[in-house]
Amino acid sequence: MSDSYDVVVIGGGPGGYAAAIKATHLGQKVACIDKYINKNGKPALGGTCANVGCIPSKALLDSTWKFHEAQGELSVHGIDVGNVSMDVAQMIKRKDDIVEKQTGGVAMLLKANGVTWLQGTGKLVAGKKVEFVPHDGDAQVLEAQNVILATGSSPIELPMAKLQEDIIVDNSGALEFTEVPKRLGVIGAGIIGLELGSVWSRLGSDVVVLEAMDAFLPMVDKQVGKEALKNLKKQGLDIRLSARLTGTTVKDGIVSVEYTDADGEQTMEVDKLIVAVGRRPITEDLFSVDSGVNLDERGFIFVNQSCATDVPGVYAIGDIVRGPALAHKATEEGVMVAELISGHHAEINYDCIPSVIYTHPEVSWVGLSEEQVKAQGDEYKTGMFAFVANGRAVAANETTGFVKVVSDVATDRVLGVHIVGPQASEIIMQAVIALEFGASTEDLQLMVFAHPGLSEVLHEAMLDVDGKAIHSVKRKRRK
Repeated sequence: MSDSYDVVVIGGGPGGYAAAIKATHLGQKVACIDKYINKNGKPALGGTCANVGCIPSKALLDSTWKFHEAQGELSVHGIDVGNVSMDVAQMIKRKDDIVEKQTGGVAMLLKANGVTWLQGTGKLVAGKKVEFVPHDGDAQVLEAQNVILATGSSPIELPMAKLQEDIIVDNSGALEFTEVPKRLGVIGAGIIGLELGSVWSRLGSDVVVLEAMDAFLPMVDKQVGKEALKNLKKQGLDIRLSARLTGTTVKDGIVSVEYTDADGEQTMEVDKLIVAVGRRPITEDLFSVDSGVNLDERGFIFVNQSCATDVPGVYAIGDIVRGPALAHKATEEGVMVAELISGHHAEINYDCIPSVIYTHPEVSWVGLSEEQVKAQGDEYKTGMFAFVANGRAVAANETTGFVKVVSDVATDRVLGVHIVGPQASEIIMQAVIALEFGASTEDLQLMVFAHPGLSEVLHEAMLDVDGKAIHSVKRKRRK
């Protein structure tokens, strides 16, 4: 059997389903192949993000932060809720309900837009053909004018910490604990490790995070990382840097974790262990050796700036290509490729992709850090302003953190914005817009920001670049 499509997308995650929908908007006949089976044994779209990543983790982060506030943070508002408890089963059910709603919504969107959802595996073979194997049927060959590879990534596994039922788990397993572990170990102090560690710490786990690197969040501006580390430790996370895992042993439901640090060999015991040391691209059996698609030196599919592979009409997007493994990056690449396939101009400014860590306080950034600009040898200036001096933050009892701005001395152009504090994930988008349009700090200094609002901290940080901050007692001297 052979079917023909204008576009075949392999992968139904944020990049794949967005590409499929956009292509239909532009008049293409589209099929989207996805192999994911959820924990209930049913096919589900949305990829890692909707099923076991972005969405469910944020559901647990929101639930546990509300619990944390109810335990003591609300008293400053005059709210006394007495003794509170967490029903973990209900929390997990709520998370599952949200996931079902999100993945069902993606399925509805594909159907409404005329995308054919094919449930099974897809493989690119020679001649730009796609071999499709349904979950419950015989293999088919699909003819395609264009193919988009969008299979995403999976957690990196460690040979010295092999996954074991619900004791040693990856990010997926960490979303399914049925009770709060008394002692929880986390391998990796990256975004996933810190978010999941925060979830269970708020519920009472003694959380120890082991990070092999000697720097905390090295991809983040140093001052922001220092502030985030201080606050996470204050919340109870025991974060140990330069701690390299050497082995694990499971006995009687207890994990013995061996690692080395500056003081030599160490051992700790935990009830659960989360392995969160990064992700790898899913490219195994995605294309045949004679398909013409090539990998780069790091194992990612080689593409140009437009996500085109070495095969005309074949594209790759998201976590399987260069750049950060971010759902929103994959989505925009999918949309861009759909536009290009349909003959339209489209591009992405990779210098303006924001990153967010949804801990509390949140951490977000876009553009260059002070350390990166300094390493380039460029002359720069910085401005900072703290949330503690912002009326809206004080009223909300959310005064931790600050906004930092890095700009070019010669042009005054904003080079980067870095935030640790309340609603950092929302405020950063104003900075993204500024960078996208090449704004100067003066451009934002002259804008009127609504009062009282958390965004005023961004405004004051822009003013502080030139010593103009109004609500600062440590005013810089203007030249």
